[in-house]
Amino acid sequence: MIEKTRRWFRQLGPGLITGAADDDPSGIATYSQAGAQFGYQLAWTVVLTYPLMVGIQMVSARMGRVTGHGLASNIRSHFPRPILYVIVSMLVIANTINIAADIAAMGEALQLIVGGGTHGHAVVFGLFSLTLQVFLPYQRYVRYLKWLTLALLAYVAVVFTIAMPWREVIVGIVWPHIALNAPTLTVIVAVFGTTISPYLFFWQAAQEVEEIKADPQAAALAEAPEDARRHLRRIKIDTYIGMGFSNLIALFIIISTAATLHAAGITDIDTSAQAAEALRPLAGDSAFLLFSLGIIGTGLLAVPVLAGSAAYAVAEAFEWKSGLDLKLLEAREFYAMIAFATLGGVAIDFTPIDPIKALFFSAVINGVIAVPIMVVMMLLADDPNVMGAFTVTRRLKALGWLATWTMAAAVIAMFATA
Repeated sequence: MIEKTRRWFRQLGPGLITGAADDDPSGIATYSQAGAQFGYQLAWTVVLTYPLMVGIQMVSARMGRVTGHGLASNIRSHFPRPILYVIVSMLVIANTINIAADIAAMGEALQLIVGGGTHGHAVVFGLFSLTLQVFLPYQRYVRYLKWLTLALLAYVAVVFTIAMPWREVIVGIVWPHIALNAPTLTVIVAVFGTTISPYLFFWQAAQEVEEIKADPQAAALAEAPEDARRHLRRIKIDTYIGMGFSNLIALFIIISTAATLHAAGITDIDTSAQAAEALRPLAGDSAFLLFSLGIIGTGLLAVPVLAGSAAYAVAEAFEWKSGLDLKLLEAREFYAMIAFATLGGVAIDFTPIDPIKALFFSAVINGVIAVPIMVVMMLLADDPNVMGAFTVTRRLKALGWLATWTMAAAVIAMFATA
C-alpha cells in the first residue's frame, strides 16, 4: 500500500508544483480581499476558474512534452520575433514585480512571528531561494518543491480552527447574491488574473522539458510516440490534481477570511500579512500562526517558479542553454536571469515603490499578456506542424478557447472598471 502510494505520488510533479505556486502570497492577498470584502459571495469564482485553469495548463504541459521545447521556444519557431520579445519582456517585468510583492509579504509574515526588520528578512528569503535554484540539482530541488506544497494545508487547518457556517458557504458557491458594480467586477477580475497567470504557462511547459532531460531513456513524444499514452495520462492526472489543490486552497482562504474578517466588519485587506495579523484577535493565535506560516511556505515555493519561468522564457527566446539540471557555468545566462529576477525583486523592496501597489500594475500586465499568449498557445497546440499527431483533442480545444475568451472578457472588464 505504501509503495503504491509512493508510485502514485511520483506521478505528480509539474502540475502539482505549478498549481501550488499559483497560491503565492500576492494571490493569498487577493483571495483574502475577496473574502473580507464580499464574504462568501465570491467563493464561486475559484470553482469556475478550475476547469479553465486545467484546460490551459494541460495545453502548455502537453506542448512541452510533445515537442521537447518550452513555450517561448515554440513561439520563437512559429511567430515573428517582435511578438516573442514583447511577450517575454512583459513577462519578466511582471514576474520581477510579483517576486518583490511576495518577498515583502514573506518578510512581513516573519516579522509578525519573530520580530526583526522586514527588509532584513526579505534579503534572507531572496538569497536563500536563489541559492537553492543555482546549486541544487533539479531532481532534488523538485522534491523539495513538492514537499513545500504541503504548506498550503495551513489554510485548510485555519478553516477547522474556527466556527464555519457551511450552509452560507455553499450558498455563496452555488447561488451568490452580488451586485455587478465596479468594486465587485474589479475583485472578480483580480481573482481571475491571479489564478490564470502567464508565468504558470511557461513554467509547466518548461518543467515537462526538464522531466525529459532528467531521464536518459526519455524523449519528446514527437520522437517517441509509443510513450504517449502513459505520459499524456500522467499529465492529465498531474494537472487535474495540481489545479484542484490550488483552487481548493484558494476557496479555503476566501471562506476563512469571510468567516472572520468580513464577519467582524474588516473589509479592506491590502496584503496577506495584514490578513494574518487581523486574524489573531478574531480566530486566535493558532489561526494567526498557521496563516503566517502558510505565507512563508507558499512564498518559498512561488519565488523560484516566478524567477524560473522568466529565465526559461528569456533563455528560449535567445536560444541560450537552460535548465535547472545544468551547472552554473554550463548555463550562465539562464542562471543570471534567475538572479536578475530574484534580486531585482528584493531591490524593489528597498525603493520608495510600494510593492503592493506595484503588484496592481503587475496584475494588469499579466492580464493583458495572458490573452495573446493563450491565443498563441491554442494556435500552436492545434497545429500539426508543431504537435504532429498529438494536436489537442476536441474537448481540450474547447476548454482552452473557453479559458482564453473568459480571460479576454476579464481584461475588458478590468479596463472598463479601472
